[in-house]
Amino acid sequence: MMNRREALQLLATGAALQLAPGRLRAVLREARAVLATPAAARTLNAHQSASVTAMAEMILPKTETPGATDVGVCDFIDLILTEWYDEEERSRFLEGLAEVDARSQALFAKDFVGCSPAQQADILAVLGEKMIEEEHAQEHFRRSASSAKRPHQNFYFMFRQLTLTAYYTSEAGATQELHLQIIPDRHDGCVEADDPKGAQRQ
Repeated sequence: MMNRREALQLLATGAALQLAPGRLRAVLREARAVLATPAAARTLNAHQSASVTAMAEMILPKTETPGATDVGVCDFIDLILTEWYDEEERSRFLEGLAEVDARSQALFAKDFVGCSPAQQADILAVLGEKMIEEEHAQEHFRRSASSAKRPHQNFYFMFRQLTLTAYYTSEAGATQELHLQIIPDRHDGCVEADDPKGAQRQ
């Protein structure tokens, strides 16, 4: 049985997604059960939660499959910010979130949550372009013979990573998007299909 710290590590880092499909579903279910009752302390206030929800829904909108809101992406992000991120990472995320509102105010004279979907899409497109530019710059930095690898500093990269991890480690994301199948507890390979006693054999 994993403890809370192990469950957080699996989900926050996306490590669970590297497991074989047959093992992944069981591990995700166990990790989510361990984290089913998060600590009372929260990082995001009401406005920040609304911003995170709106941004995540733009990235993963509801279609024929559940969207970010349906699987509780905002609650997941708040949990990771509160219980897994260190103070530096948490501050960088919150500062980045505030910059989204500042950019929105400069462009449209309103906070991100007050913008139309088209305006929100424009803002995220700009953030995505900036993320790619910084990623290219960081890749150049890594290729320098004297440079050590640095952690990614871009807020939107952090946000997308958390959003996608939250989604694909959820029950709906794992089953409806990754198409994981429920694995039976055992397999009776030699049982005849018409043998009424076959299901009782070990």
